[in-house]
Amino acid sequence: MRDPVMSNRANSHSLAIPRRFSALLSAVAGAALLSGCISFGEDPPEQLLTLTPQSRIEAGADREGSIGAALAVMEPTTSQRLNVNRVPVSTTDSSLAYLQNAFWVEKPAKLFRSVLAETIRAGGQRFVVDGGDVVYAAPVQLTGELVEMGYDAPSGSAVVVFDAMLMDDSGALRTQRFEHRVDGVRAEAPDVGRALNEAANAVAADVAEWVG
Repeated sequence: MRDPVMSNRANSHSLAIPRRFSALLSAVAGAALLSGCISFGEDPPEQLLTLTPQSRIEAGADREGSIGAALAVMEPTTSQRLNVNRVPVSTTDSSLAYLQNAFWVEKPAKLFRSVLAETIRAGGQRFVVDGGDVVYAAPVQLTGELVEMGYDAPSGSAVVVFDAMLMDDSGALRTQRFEHRVDGVRAEAPDVGRALNEAANAVAADVAEWVG
């Protein structure tokens, strides 16, 4: 801590420091602080996993609708085990690990919401909104919990489980669990990524049919 009592001589000496040198000292101090937050020793992953909707609206397609008829697709909640950019691996009923070299480009809940919204939109039965403040004005809202999106080691399966909750414009609620498994998947990041994309799209298609 700097001594609050300073001699006049010390004060005049500090004032004599050129402004350019003071700025240099500030820059060096800032760089020292940043070096404690950024690690340059760790190599970035060779590839990142993502989810890609298998059902899409055509480029240039024009969709119109009123907010009174809109369906808002909200980002689902998740447990802490899915609130990371990693792929969880269930080894036993009480043990959890993360798949080596497997990293999502974004957190699973956000990726799944995008696939779900695009799949419902491509079905053409609903006017879908899934971003910005307008989602809160839509009278019909689809939300829920992404329970599982990971790899089951004992069975060699990629698993996606979604507990959907649909609230209509009267405030009535409907809930249903949707699950899809892809078996025979090697515990390798590319294989698991492709299988989870397949499972997520299958769940999204089932949810789209459910909401009508």
